[in-house]
Amino acid sequence: MTESAFARPPLALIGTGLMGRPMAENLLRAGYDLTVHNRSPENPSALAEHGAKVAQSPAEAVRDAEIVITMLPNGGVVGEVLLGGVFAAARPNTLFIDMSSIHPAIARDLGAAAAQAGLRFLDAPVSGGTLGAQRGELAIMVGGPQDCMQEAGSVLAALGTAVNVGPIGSGQLAKLVNQIIVAVTIGAVAEGLTLARAGGADPARVREAILGGFAGSRILSVHGERMLRRDFAPGGTITNQIKDLDAVLDVAQHLGADLPLTRRARELFADYAAGDGGARAEDDHSALIRHIEALSHLSVDS
Repeated sequence: MTESAFARPPLALIGTGLMGRPMAENLLRAGYDLTVHNRSPENPSALAEHGAKVAQSPAEAVRDAEIVITMLPNGGVVGEVLLGGVFAAARPNTLFIDMSSIHPAIARDLGAAAAQAGLRFLDAPVSGGTLGAQRGELAIMVGGPQDCMQEAGSVLAALGTAVNVGPIGSGQLAKLVNQIIVAVTIGAVAEGLTLARAGGADPARVREAILGGFAGSRILSVHGERMLRRDFAPGGTITNQIKDLDAVLDVAQHLGADLPLTRRARELFADYAAGDGGARAEDDHSALIRHIEALSHLSVDS
């Protein structure tokens, strides 16, 4: 068998939403035999035009796969899909890579259930948003055996840069660390740009001036620009940000860790999400600046 054949096992990807669809496109461009499934049919149909096979159910999607990727909204959905027939339908020794953002305890439980079913499991949540997914530049935080990660190395390389951070569940813990930093930094950027505007400085030029200093970050660069352009089409949604912060605070409580900045950030995101009868909950998380501006009695949006 050729090296390329070893490098391209048949794949399945369950969940082709905002993140899953561009991930699937990158896997297809890399030459993988890919079967996809999604609860709504639009994205799988579009992927079929790029060469993907479309399965009518999650169980059907995994039957011939050697590696299965899941990219689903939350831990409840991941558990429902995997334990609701997918593990039973998979071939023995199939490697499952859950790239959703879920609670570390759920990841550990799913890893144990996979092992009991004769399967293998990695938790591998990602950071980088839809832009990172489109460019194949996701940061991938992997929990699980190193040999499984090595086996999936070429698959993960088509999606971004993967680092093994410990046993199953550790990937999700790393993602929670990521989400703390993202959430608090979004709040800091929103406050900084609001202060600049309130004081009469040009927020765009303030951002430009500080990008090269210690305040420079991907959040200031990408989300700061979104805030200035008032572009709040969802990449990472407010809903998902709150979900992840809830998991952070739950894990922190069990570990006895006090995270005051995270608690306050969670409150601010939740307050914004409750506006307009909940209609804002699916805005991009950079839209938090609207709430900061409202607290400062600044009217920016027309």
